[in-house]
Amino acid sequence: MEHPIQITPEILEAFGLPRDCASTRLHGGHINDTFLVENGGKYVIQRINRYVFPSPQDIMENITGVTDFLREKILARGGDPLRETLNIRRTTQGGALFVDEEGGPWRCMTFVDKATSHETVESPAMLREAGRAFGEFQSLLSSYPASTLHETIKDFHNTPERYRQLLEAAQNDKAGRLSQVGAEMDFAAQRKEDCALLMDLLREGKLPLRVTHNDTKMSNILIDDATGKAICVIDLDTVMPGLCAFDFGDSIRAGATTAAEDEADLSKVHFDLGLFEAYADGFLSAAGSALTPLELKTLPDGARLMTLEVGLRFLADYLNGDVYFRTAYPEHNLVRARNQFKLVQEMEEKRAGMDAVIEKYL
Repeated sequence: MEHPIQITPEILEAFGLPRDCASTRLHGGHINDTFLVENGGKYVIQRINRYVFPSPQDIMENITGVTDFLREKILARGGDPLRETLNIRRTTQGGALFVDEEGGPWRCMTFVDKATSHETVESPAMLREAGRAFGEFQSLLSSYPASTLHETIKDFHNTPERYRQLLEAAQNDKAGRLSQVGAEMDFAAQRKEDCALLMDLLREGKLPLRVTHNDTKMSNILIDDATGKAICVIDLDTVMPGLCAFDFGDSIRAGATTAAEDEADLSKVHFDLGLFEAYADGFLSAAGSALTPLELKTLPDGARLMTLEVGLRFLADYLNGDVYFRTAYPEHNLVRARNQFKLVQEMEEKRAGMDAVIEKYL
């Protein structure tokens, strides 16, 4: 029987904390084991999941590089780096990781008090605030040498590769489901040429490589309890080199829809242009001046392609027999794919409206 993960006195000592500190397990994250440790100050200590992140050293090099850079930028503008970015507490040996005797990698961060992360968007104002936070993250890091970051998850947002994986899943038809998804395969095939749009522009040097967060959901922002303002972007495990449109697009995919990702009744699933405008206004008020004109013009493409990409992944997983995404019933992944494709279709129909929102910042 596997023993529950616990913080040992050796782990506390490794981060220069007393061996008898009180610790409480925190719930909420699905990947890493997370504890709150109190010793006058408050700290978050995590054991990184090596199965999800096989190269924890690379992740921590990315995170320390980015947060050290952010700290300097925040100090230069008179901000509070203890609240406005993650702060990694080094080990007594000066490293960002402590590896226990079982090979488990641990890290320690300062806890940001009197701030809360929210699982869902509760209002357009909150979505605008989320946009501002991720826009500021992009702006502050616009001069960071993105090419020096490790690509910790290969081909994470490579839409042509995701399309290739779908074709492979269809060819193998492991679960015998291909005959049920003719319309969905046609939908994907009609957009095959679009898949490479952003990657081609990057390869041609027309779009710059940026520091991207790659998990730009509402719960990865801390909102100040007193002011209701976003103060800090968290969960930097997937920080990598990428395109600004990826981060913007994934936020729109999740935030500018009228229904849950697995809503089966497609009459309830709509792309909401008002929510798109709320997020875009927040994002571009903070990041607009740091982006090139072509980056701005391709932000709607990012929204459409990130939504298409997730739909391709759901459909491929359905054909593969539901081996990647957790499902609650046999058609769950197919329902998710249809949901995302409905959003893609409405984004295409409302493209002029999206362009008009972005036009204000060109």
